[in-house]
Amino acid sequence: MAKFSNDVDLLKWEQVLFRELAPASQTLIQGSDGALAAATFTAAGASFVSAGVGMGHVIYLRDGGSLDGCYEVVSVDSETQLTVSVVRQKQEDAAIAPPSGSAINYRISTFDPQAQEAAYSLLEYFGIKVEGEAEEITADDILNSRVLRQASVFAVLSAVFAGSACGKNDAAGYWEKSLRYQKLFHQARVKVRLEVDTNSDQEPERFLTGGVVRLRRG
Repeated sequence: MAKFSNDVDLLKWEQVLFRELAPASQTLIQGSDGALAAATFTAAGASFVSAGVGMGHVIYLRDGGSLDGCYEVVSVDSETQLTVSVVRQKQEDAAIAPPSGSAINYRISTFDPQAQEAAYSLLEYFGIKVEGEAEEITADDILNSRVLRQASVFAVLSAVFAGSACGKNDAAGYWEKSLRYQKLFHQARVKVRLEVDTNSDQEPERFLTGGVVRLRRG
């Protein structure tokens, strides 16, 4: 399933998601035997590959001392080893090492399901179907899908805070955040201008603009 943003994109806006709001059902892996040296994180009892951890996921590290934060997964090097980094400005930048430590508690949770739902909603709004559905245009035909990233981030944040407003201590605050991100989502979506390749020549033949209302026959 397509998605236009990842967990690191969310981390740049809200660390609280990975500290407090990640659903237990969306935790890929966790443990208490981690060690961090430079940008290399190892955990003897881990199974990162099998758990589905990948670049763009976020790891929460805490050792009871100075280490207590969320970091991006730069690469999965083996079942027991990751390269992690303080959040970088660009994906191609070198990893920035977090503080070293041992006996580290770690947790990797993901909001990929919400990002996939956001992607489906965005594609539907632009009249585009996901890959495999019988339709003239699919997600694979978009040449500049990166322009959907910000709208996707805001859609995910709005959904997560709305869901977290139920039964949380700061329910009113979370609901207010949800509404704010929903407003930002609509503003970002209007600004999108998609370039669509309809004949597989890697050149755009159609342009879809977020501010234009599309009517579809039922």
